[in-house]
Formats: sequence, structure tokens, C-alpha cells
Amino acid sequence: MAATAGAVWGRAEQQDFRSRVRGTLLGAAVGDALGAPVDTLSLEEIREAHGAEGLLDLAPAYGRRGAVTHLTQLTLFSVDGLVRAQVRRDTGAWHPPTDVHRAYRRWAATQSDWGPDERRKEDGWLAREEWLYARRDPARSCLLGLGDDIMGTLDAPKNPGEAGPEATARSAPFGLLVGWEPQLVMQLAVECAAQTHGHPTAYLSAGAYAVVVHALARGESLDAAVQQALALLAGRPGRQQVTDALQHALGAVRQGMPSPGRVEELAGDGTAEGLLAAAVYCVLVGDDVRHGLCLAVNHGGPSAAAGALTGGLLGALHGETALPPAWLAELEGRPSVLVLADDFAMEMTQGPALHGPAGSSPGWLTRYPRA
Repeated sequence: MAATAGAVWGRAEQQDFRSRVRGTLLGAAVGDALGAPVDTLSLEEIREAHGAEGLLDLAPAYGRRGAVTHLTQLTLFSVDGLVRAQVRRDTGAWHPPTDVHRAYRRWAATQSDWGPDERRKEDGWLAREEWLYARRDPARSCLLGLGDDIMGTLDAPKNPGEAGPEATARSAPFGLLVGWEPQLVMQLAVECAAQTHGHPTAYLSAGAYAVVVHALARGESLDAAVQQALALLAGRPGRQQVTDALQHALGAVRQGMPSPGRVEELAGDGTAEGLLAAAVYCVLVGDDVRHGLCLAVNHGGPSAAAGALTGGLLGALHGETALPPAWLAELEGRPSVLVLADDFAMEMTQGPALHGPAGSSPGWLTRYPRA
């Protein structure tokens, strides 16, 4: 896709990009929602509750079908931070990790406040969405990492021993920066992951996932996308476990019929690189989107994270119309996800018309303040 910062986007390119942005965000959310009800269950417990074939449809979690976890909440704030970074660029302030960190801090406020504070005009529209104030089992690493104003960096990461998948599961939006070079996408995802997950396997998994999404959003195949991620991991300290996990996922495709056992083996002990490998495998072997997502959540590991990672890849690969409509119909927060996806696509393709030397849209700057 010819999409650099200065490129002129044709209508067909804009529409394809918007479909992939919508697909990525909706896919990650619907995968999260599918996995949420069985997130803490073993495979045996899943089968006892949902039948011999396991979970094949949305089931109640948090009091309703289609409910999402904190993984989707944080993914949306990743998008919010990236839009705000673009808007602030006009002022000469250009440091996307800081803008993403501020967005994550706005998410952290949703986990302690009763509801939106209308007095905080700098919050923008997303932090005023009441449904995001639900507390959905946020990972301790996320609450601790974002519990103060100090931003974790690669030199001084937050939670340096934390190797969980949560930072990876919120990193799809970085891959949607299709006008960026892949190595810059990886670096941004890595730096933002270190704000809560300081173990190299966690932040490098986040970087690899973002690069895979980036290649898919630009029309590459999944195999080519994974090869690009492997190439960019080369030379990075601490990469070996992530590299091994991705290569294991590619090799597992040739080892017989897909099974929950294979997914469980790839997922390992539920750390970031294992869940990334499981997601790649489920997309490669899935007969269709529904099958790939069901395969991703029917195992004894973190099902919500596996579903979110798999859904993000499937959505970036196929676009929004490939996602199961009956699941989207019940997805919590779908209107907000769609608005945010369209805003992101509009900012990335038509940002100069919204804010710039020729003038700015007051409505846009109210939605995404420069503060």
C-alpha cells in the first residue's frame, strides 16, 4: 500500500484501509469477548460447561454476552493515544510514547473513578464513554505500571519481570500505522509495552505482533508478515524466546490436524511469546474466521488474550466484513469501537484537512485535545 506521510490516498485505498482498521479493532474485541467467559478454565472445564467441542459461541461474562475485558479497553486507549500524537505534532511536540502513556493513564483513571469527570476537558471523548469505567479483571501489571505519572522506558521499564501477554494484546493499533516503516512500528510498540511489561519477551512480543499486523494491513500474507517480524527481531537482546515461539508456530502448521492440544502446547505457560505463537497458528490453520477464533479460546491458557490476538490478526488480514456478524451484533461497546476506528482512519489518511497550517476543525480538537 502506497501510504507514507506525504502520500495522496485514493478513495479505494482509503476504503480498504478503513475496513482493515475496523476489522483489526472489532476482531480483537470480539476475540476478547469470545474468550472472556472461559479465561480461567481448563480445557476439561470448558468442555464440561459448553460440550465436547468446547465453546463455539459467545457466552455470558460480567453479566452479559459479548462483554469485553480490560484488554479491549486498553487497545482503544492505544488508538486514542496515537490519534492524539498526530494532532499534537502540529505544535512541534512529537513523542508518541508519551501520548500513548497519557492515554493509558486515562484508562487507569477509569479503573478507580466512579465515572467520567466532565471537568477534565483535556480527556477527550473516549475517556467520557461510561461503559469503559467497568472494571474487567485488569492485570496487576497494568494497574501497577500505570499507577503513577512516571513512564516506563526501555532503560527503566515498569515491572521488569513481567512477561504476560497483556501488553501484546493492546498493541495491534501500532501496526495500523501503515505509513510508518516496520522497524519504527516495532520500536514504538516495544517502548509502549515497557510502560507496564518490562520483561524482554513481553515487550518484544508486542513489537513482533505490531509488525505482523502492519504487514497484514498493507496486504501481505501472514507467512510473509511473520518472516518480517523475525527479521526485525534479529539482533535485539532477549529475542530468542520470541523468535523460537514464532518459528514453532510456523512449524506446527505441518504437524497434523489443528487441535486444542496443539494450541495449548504453543501457548505454554501463558506468557506473551506463547500467546503470540498460538494466535499466529490459529490464523494459519483456521478454516475461516469463526473456526480460527474458536480454536484460539478453547484451551487452558489465557483465552481472552489468545482470542484478542487472533482476532486482531484476522481482522487486519480480511477486513471487517469477514467477522461473524452475529457476534458483532452483541459485542459490548461496538458503536464506540467503530467511531474510534473511523476517526483513526480519517486522521491517518486526511489529518491535514482536520488540523494544520490551513486551519483546524474545532470539533476534532474537542474530541482529541492537544493538551
